[in-house]
Order: sequence, then C-alpha cells, then structure tokens
Amino acid sequence: MNIKKVIGKVGEEKVTWKYRLKGYKILARNFNCRYGELDIVVQKGKTIVVVEVKTRKNDKFAQAKEFVDYRKQERIKNTTNIFLQKNKLTDYNIRFDVAEVYTESNIVNIIENAF
Repeated sequence: MNIKKVIGKVGEEKVTWKYRLKGYKILARNFNCRYGELDIVVQKGKTIVVVEVKTRKNDKFAQAKEFVDYRKQERIKNTTNIFLQKNKLTDYNIRFDVAEVYTESNIVNIIENAF
C-alpha cells in the first residue's frame, strides 16, 4: 500500500472515531460501486450521514474541503443512491458531511451539511 493510501486510512480512522464518540453507528466504510466510493456512512436515529474524508498534511495550499468539487459531489450522491437501495435504507434523512484531517497539526474538522 502506498503512503498516500496509508495516510488516507489514518484520516478515516480518526473521523470514524469522532462519529462514534458522538453516538453514531458505523454502517459502512469504503463502499464501492460503478459511480465511485463512499468513505464513511454513519447513522444516528433517522439520519444517515455520508462522510467524505479529505486528509492533508496542512492547509497551506488549500483547505481540504476545496477538493470536494461539484463533480465529486455528484459522484457521491449517485453512489449514495446505490448504497441506500442496496441496503434498503430509503426512509431516512440524508446528510452529506466533509471531514478535513490535517496530519501536521492533528486537527479533524467536520463540516456538517457540506453540500
């Protein structure tokens, strides 16, 4: 596994831990289909949250959330529809969050309702 994938996995672990601490149930990690991948899917009550994790060394070049552009958002939405149908989860409120993880400062910033 290359170093970027390892760093990405570390970021996903940190974000997963944060959601667990907030009382969310982890439904899936790294769900793949023809449209793309969902990093983390969590649930709390009647709300399902799809979390896109962006891990960077720091924000000197750009904030991590800036890498979730319109095209990426559309791929995530299409992948989410497949995930929900496959898992028979159609009667839930859906929220899309972006989690920024900065390894240099060990900061995890969760942006709720990012798109």
